[in-house]
Amino acid sequence: MAIDSELDHDIIVIGAGVCGIYALHCLLQKNLNITVLEAGSGPGGTWYWNRYPGCRFDSESWSYGYSFSNEILNEWNWTEHFASQPETLKYLEFVVDKLNLKPHMQFDCKVKRCTWDENTRSWEVLLEDSRRLTTRFLMTAIGLLSAPTMPTIDGLEDFEGEAWHTYYWPGKKVEFTGKRVGVIGTGATGVQVIGELANKVKELTVFQRRPNWCAPLNNTKITPEEMDDIKARYDDIFDRCSQTPGGFIHGPRRTALEDVSTEDRHAFWQELYNSPGFGIWLGNYRDVLTEHEANDEFSEWIGQKIRDRVDDPWTAEKLIPTDHGFGTRRVPMETNYYEAYNRDNVHLVCLRDTPIEKITPKGIQTTAEEFEVDILVYATGFDAITGSFDRIEFVGTDGQTLRDKWINDPITYLGVQTHGFPNLFTLAGPTAGSVSTNFPRGIETGVDWAVDLVQHILDHGITRVECSIEAETQWGDHVRDMYGLLLLREAKSWFTGYNSNLTGEYKARHLLYWGGAPRYREHLVTVAENYYEGFTFA
Repeated sequence: MAIDSELDHDIIVIGAGVCGIYALHCLLQKNLNITVLEAGSGPGGTWYWNRYPGCRFDSESWSYGYSFSNEILNEWNWTEHFASQPETLKYLEFVVDKLNLKPHMQFDCKVKRCTWDENTRSWEVLLEDSRRLTTRFLMTAIGLLSAPTMPTIDGLEDFEGEAWHTYYWPGKKVEFTGKRVGVIGTGATGVQVIGELANKVKELTVFQRRPNWCAPLNNTKITPEEMDDIKARYDDIFDRCSQTPGGFIHGPRRTALEDVSTEDRHAFWQELYNSPGFGIWLGNYRDVLTEHEANDEFSEWIGQKIRDRVDDPWTAEKLIPTDHGFGTRRVPMETNYYEAYNRDNVHLVCLRDTPIEKITPKGIQTTAEEFEVDILVYATGFDAITGSFDRIEFVGTDGQTLRDKWINDPITYLGVQTHGFPNLFTLAGPTAGSVSTNFPRGIETGVDWAVDLVQHILDHGITRVECSIEAETQWGDHVRDMYGLLLLREAKSWFTGYNSNLTGEYKARHLLYWGGAPRYREHLVTVAENYYEGFTFA
């Protein structure tokens, strides 16, 4: 049963990644006319596009999968504690096939513009193939890191070898044997690529702009016996995730660093360093991420770990950040990353000392010398959170664009809606609780709540829903207050809207919600119990 037979669809969802898949499944239970528009040739979103060597989870596989279906949980077997991209994509394809979702998905559909029509209370969606679709409600599931950025370097088109941004890694197998490879970037993606390629190429040159604090992933295979044990504990696992601020199995230690002796804190840190996953970042003493003194002490401790693992003292020091403390930027989880620099075929170029002047036909010219390479890998990150929205022209009431409204600081209500754009639900949008947590855990919370709102709409014959200016202003103030609790507010990272590859003067932006998953759920529950306070319905 459709809401309005004069429109093409009741709901259009943009994106068939982790969020879009779950949203589609939930909305189909409402017997609505719904379609998902996906730019890729298949489902998967992030896990469809990012096929670079070394790409994998840094959340535990078994904490990342969907929790809503016992049947899927029991049928699927993870092979590693931190699954690789091929396995993760296979998992998402399995879910899509299991739930028979593909008939409701349209692939190779790139959305160009979405325009609100006040007269019909509907959205018109223009695709790049010139098709126009109409829908009562529009939902975005377009990803956090799905707008890749290339570096602002002269000569990008001059290089005669093979070159890709990691996001657009070719589907074909890339032959690295005997090749000279250059990697620009040492963020989370670059760290994975470097660790994976170091022993596969003739020569690897790493061009580092700013070093990041990294920690060991400590990944291992999952035995059949372990998998059976995990399946038996899924309820406890997901309950644990629901209680932690980040939606992971790792939560902060409630004691402060100053409450324990130096010997005890070092022993605890070593335990974290040897353990798998984000525990060393998210399971540390509570004040490591909030107090300068505690953060400085831990940063010095883990800096020594880098010195212990890298043979050359000059290289080791260049790999240790000096402009931010541990955990104030996104922490890359690495496998053999630091050991890669002990190889004779791996070279570090510090761009703070010798910046890149241009890309040449043969490689990269710095202020010191030209480095000839056969393959260039751009691990140069993303225009995070809002970048994927900016690449689609969303036109709301009175011709206002979402890009213009969010240019200085994205403002939303609960990360779900923004005033001036009725009937648009920004699933995993800026300042939503899902974007700063273990993504599927946050997604299930956010989508479930949005679908309940849709049910409210259906029950009351509503055709227009919009948050108020007052509601989004109050939420924006709360988001900024949460930033103020953490040291990450002081660091230049995508957490605060920084990207050196984007033009314009840097200004801190509040893109994520740092109040933690439990607190975010409390806000959602309160709003719903108060008859969706902050929204106007018509």
